[in-house]
Amino acid sequence: MSELTGTILVTGGMGFIGSNFIRHLLTAHPAVRGVVNLDKLTYAGNPRNLADLAGNARHVFVRGDICDEKVVAEVLKAHGVETIVHFAAETHVDRSILEAEDFIRTNVQGTRVLLDAARKAGSRRFLHVSTDEVYGSLGRSGAFTEESPLLPNSPYAASKAGADTLARAYHRTYGLPVIITRTCNNYGPYQFPEKFIPLMIVNALRGDPLPIYGDGLYVREWLHVEDHCRALARILAAGEIGEVYNIGSGEERVNLDVARDILALTGQPESLLRHVKDRPGHDRRYALDSAKIRRQLAWAPAVPFRDGLGQTVEWYRAHAAWWQEILSGDYRTYYERQYGETPQRAPR
Repeated sequence: MSELTGTILVTGGMGFIGSNFIRHLLTAHPAVRGVVNLDKLTYAGNPRNLADLAGNARHVFVRGDICDEKVVAEVLKAHGVETIVHFAAETHVDRSILEAEDFIRTNVQGTRVLLDAARKAGSRRFLHVSTDEVYGSLGRSGAFTEESPLLPNSPYAASKAGADTLARAYHRTYGLPVIITRTCNNYGPYQFPEKFIPLMIVNALRGDPLPIYGDGLYVREWLHVEDHCRALARILAAGEIGEVYNIGSGEERVNLDVARDILALTGQPESLLRHVKDRPGHDRRYALDSAKIRRQLAWAPAVPFRDGLGQTVEWYRAHAAWWQEILSGDYRTYYERQYGETPQRAPR
């Protein structure tokens, strides 16, 4: 199996998965000459996510927009980038329902800019990181395979499906060495607290109500971000050009049960559960068939959900300063608009 080498551009590297992936590259892959981190630093891009890399000569941060053709071309040329790993995206379903414009611009147009730049620069490999949400919703049984049709049900999912099909088209039309990955729900350290698991954890630690959409019986498959990073590195090193790889854990959980587990881990009562109005077009269940990556690339998840959830709760408990800084300003405004109330002040 090939070793990762050269200079790698990571877009959205100050976000949740991007920052964890950069840290993984620099610690687990010493033959990588350097990582260039291109991030616009929107609300979810946080320089504190990689504060531990300050002074690391193998990590170069560039603040810039993937929709800016000049910036992207200059970054590829100036740093001799050979490989691109594309995370940068607007990712939160709820925000896409409130306002879809930024999702179309960043997720579709931004991907087009990167693909064109990679083609002109003669990039060696372009890894496009996507989501299981492009497949739509499942019934009570079954799992999505890489051949399942794309049937997105939210503006976010539609924008990612558009980006996926662009990436595929650039491979088929221009021969660009593209690989597409689709993952199930990730969780772990440094995840912005509007996503389900960190939202539940932060609210539980503060003694705030935990907002549960509808009946709370929605089913998601959960993968620890460290397992996802290992899978991406394996695909980047040895995945087949032009292929799609599902990355899943096989560990499905009902949202309401996950919230109850978090309350138990934080020592809080179930009376904090608060059912709120369901969101439009809410997909009932996602599940991925990840047999392809397991069979072809000998990857398997190493972090059981129960262990990973406990570790994640403890990370948020130990890094209160990280998330307390976020729970102000724009986040408070968004939270009130979405759930009908303002998060309370942290208990003294």
